[in-house]
Amino acid sequence: MQAGRLLDGRRLIIVGGGGIGNGRGISRGAAAAGARVAIVDVSADRAREAADEVNNHGGAALPLVADVRVQADVERAVASAVDWLGGLDSVVTVVGGYSLFTPWTPLAEVTDEQWNLIIDLNLSYVFRVVREALKVFLEQGSGGSIVSIGSISGSVGSPYGAAYGAAKAGLANLAKSVSAEYGQCGIRMNVVSCGVIATEAQQANFGDGGTIAERVPAGRPGRPEEIAAAVVFLASPYASYISGQNLTADGSLTSRFPLPLPGVPPNVAG
Repeated sequence: MQAGRLLDGRRLIIVGGGGIGNGRGISRGAAAAGARVAIVDVSADRAREAADEVNNHGGAALPLVADVRVQADVERAVASAVDWLGGLDSVVTVVGGYSLFTPWTPLAEVTDEQWNLIIDLNLSYVFRVVREALKVFLEQGSGGSIVSIGSISGSVGSPYGAAYGAAKAGLANLAKSVSAEYGQCGIRMNVVSCGVIATEAQQANFGDGGTIAERVPAGRPGRPEEIAAAVVFLASPYASYISGQNLTADGSLTSRFPLPLPGVPPNVAG
């Protein structure tokens, strides 16, 4: 296996948001690492554009459309991917978020509908995808890897976005449960918890990210290709003994001291 080709010959599906933001970056990164990829997005146009980009650069990608909130869509997407790929080695779940779907809201004012929507789009759909993936992996009998995109909101407080933080915390625990239950079957699940990443969602939340970047020790937002690199590693055989883990990719944002300190720059403390 050559460096840079960590996923040579691997069969991978990216479920939810595969055509945009981190999902688009992971689609490119997985293909560049040697995987054949099925790209699932709720938008047919985005899925097709992402697949075209991979195929036009010598990779192999199939666009698929699914609403991850609908069980039948999830089943159909996974089945179509397995049929096209000839099996399945890795699953990546991407879609999630908060403010793109509902306003930032104090918990006392959150409605049941808002809570349920955010939990579904950040946690419940992952359960549906993982359940289908487990069936495929167990039938194949050759193991498999699952990587889910999480958030630092699952590890710290999530003010005005409690449902989002709760969902992402649940996602990290789901990975531990899957790993404990199915480790002897060669099935792994890990989470990559993101900080501020330069995606369309970040643009909607924070503009160009200039003010936020001042508070990140790394001095800038992360890039989708950096998240893709973490996902590729965790999905690859090089991570064969890593499971149930929550890898934080946040430019050390959660290591920053929360209170101001005399003479200390704002990206370090405050």
